[in-house]
Amino acid sequence: MHSEDLTGISILNIFSDIEPQSRRSLLTLFTTGLLFWSSLASLLPTLPLYVQDVGGTKQQIGFVMGAFAIGLLLSRAQLGKMADSRGRKQVLLLGTLVAAIAPLGYLFAKSIPLLLLIRAFHGISIAAFTTAYSALVTDLSPPGKRGELIGYMSLVSPIGMAFGPAMGGFVQAWFGYTPLFAMSASFATMAVFSTLQVTEPHFAELAKTASLSQDKTRKKFWQMLWNRRVRIPALVLLLVGLVFGTLSTFMPLFVQETKADFNAGLFYSTAAIASFGMRLVTGRASDQYGRGLFISGGLIFYALSMLLLYCANSTSAFLIAALLEGVASGTVLPMMVTLMSDRCEPQERGRLFSLCIGGFDLGIALAGPTLGFVAEQVGYRNMFGLAAGIAGLALLIFITQSSKDLSHSMKFAIGQGKDVYALK
Repeated sequence: MHSEDLTGISILNIFSDIEPQSRRSLLTLFTTGLLFWSSLASLLPTLPLYVQDVGGTKQQIGFVMGAFAIGLLLSRAQLGKMADSRGRKQVLLLGTLVAAIAPLGYLFAKSIPLLLLIRAFHGISIAAFTTAYSALVTDLSPPGKRGELIGYMSLVSPIGMAFGPAMGGFVQAWFGYTPLFAMSASFATMAVFSTLQVTEPHFAELAKTASLSQDKTRKKFWQMLWNRRVRIPALVLLLVGLVFGTLSTFMPLFVQETKADFNAGLFYSTAAIASFGMRLVTGRASDQYGRGLFISGGLIFYALSMLLLYCANSTSAFLIAALLEGVASGTVLPMMVTLMSDRCEPQERGRLFSLCIGGFDLGIALAGPTLGFVAEQVGYRNMFGLAAGIAGLALLIFITQSSKDLSHSMKFAIGQGKDVYALK
């Protein structure tokens, strides 16, 4: 029997074992995720062109695209608290509503300041959606198969990111910007209606009557960051965000500089396919072998990918680097979400997820100005060499700091020890 057949059987088995109402909610959530990410991704290759057509300079295009991170970072903490106090579904609805409204705002924005404002507003959508989606999937997942289910449910991102840009580019080229923004808004509007069909577990009421008296649920949001079970994953994701942000911002410019006969879009497509494949298998394996082994492996692949880009001059080198990067992103991000789901109570998931994923967001936001400065000084090639060093630093921190002491950290990082911070 082929491995694809076994994977399909595994997916069917895990969903058939889940209680019917939760199964319906998970399948509805998956549909919501596909619509949301398709809406978002359809604007990635086209919005910079729109800003240029409005009259924006290259620098202003960068500012508009980067303004997304402003709304994301400023709203992430409050949305995490809201997900814990008012429920995940309300935050999920907010994220899909913002994603439905923002594309229509671009149509009426004919100046750079207005585009900056709407782009920042659009950033709220991803902060709300990713926090609520991750927490809600965890709420609905059986603890013994949590890694496998989170891995499958995280497939919405690479699928949406693979189809969205292609659809957006086609619609813009053939029909113009108005149908493009209408399509993006339509996808998100369908996501709103899909979200309304999700049945949320009644954890919030139980938390208020049972667990909210505990000190850890009374801690201020930012005080949670100093807890080691949260601090190290957030720091590792900050460094990963720097690497990922460097890649997404400067890859096309680096390919252009090398004069290699290679389409930069092919790099992202190859990485998305590799990421998709990894998410199918690593979640299930992590339930058996632990999360640490796969996070360490993913960080190694990030470092190798950046090293290969540092040396790259040919199509084959770029493609191999893309495969390695796809393996890395398809492993590290879902495994970190799973790791945090193991380490937190239901009533604090929204806040802890927002803290850790916020580390990744901050890394992406910082990558443009910080690594861009490095590129100006020493060139794109050396910038990717530095990115390899950043990935190596993330690996070193995880291997030595991921548990209560060095011995436990090293054992956990190589799959030979349990996560001492995991809640039973």
